[in-house]
Formats: sequence, structure tokens, C-alpha cells
Amino acid sequence: MDIRKIDDTISVAPQITYADVAEVARLGFRTLVANRPDQEEFGQPAMADIEAAALENGMTWVYMPVQSGNVLDADVDRFGAMIQDSDKPVLAFCRSGTRCTVLWALNAARTSPTEDVLGKAREAGYDISGLAPRMVQQSGAR
Repeated sequence: MDIRKIDDTISVAPQITYADVAEVARLGFRTLVANRPDQEEFGQPAMADIEAAALENGMTWVYMPVQSGNVLDADVDRFGAMIQDSDKPVLAFCRSGTRCTVLWALNAARTSPTEDVLGKAREAGYDISGLAPRMVQQSGAR
């Protein structure tokens, strides 16, 4: 399991398995978020199984699927509201962790300087610099 901390409220990860969830809970995560649609790829774990493991381990489960490469402003709005309202820390996962990072970054750009947001993403191992123009656009929504 490859958990990458973005800040004290959220970390992201590539696809996790049912067996990983107990460790995620042991690490102190309180909310588990799936940003990957069920059956996006042959052989990926079923979201219902991961949900069951999250609930068995006392975590809050949020299923918020977003199409890869097509993050809409409405997705960013939902993600931002979820982060604000969720018990923290939050672990969000998708196929590689990038989609979760993009959702976080576009939301964070509404209240933080673009360079700061890009820096946090880069420190977590995600180069999302190609999103800078859209992040600047999001900052206009402040």
C-alpha cells in the first residue's frame, strides 16, 4: 500500500484492497473515500467489499466516483464539501492516486496560492503542474 500524505487532513493512495483497510484504520484514518468508479478496470476490487471492510473497521465510507481525465467543477465542489464535513484524517484512493490529488488540488486552489498547492502535490509525488491554469481559474471562485 502506497499512502501519500498531502496535508494533515488528507492523504491519497492508489487502489487499495479489502485486506488493506484494517491497516488504513490502524494508521488512524477515519474516513475512506473511493474516487474510482466500480468496475473501471477488469480485476479491480469491488467497492462493496472495500465499503464493508471500512465499516467493519469503524471508518466512514464515501463513494464518490469520478471519471479519469474528466474532473468536473461539480466533482470538485462535492469533494471539497466532503473534505470539510468528514472526520479526519481522510484517505482517498483511485487507480493511481492522481485523480484524488487533482480533486484536492482544484478545491484547495480556491483558498490557497496555486504554487503552494502544486508544491504539496509534488511533495506527495504527483506532478499536476499541467493543471495550473485551471487552478488559477478556481482561485477566481473565491
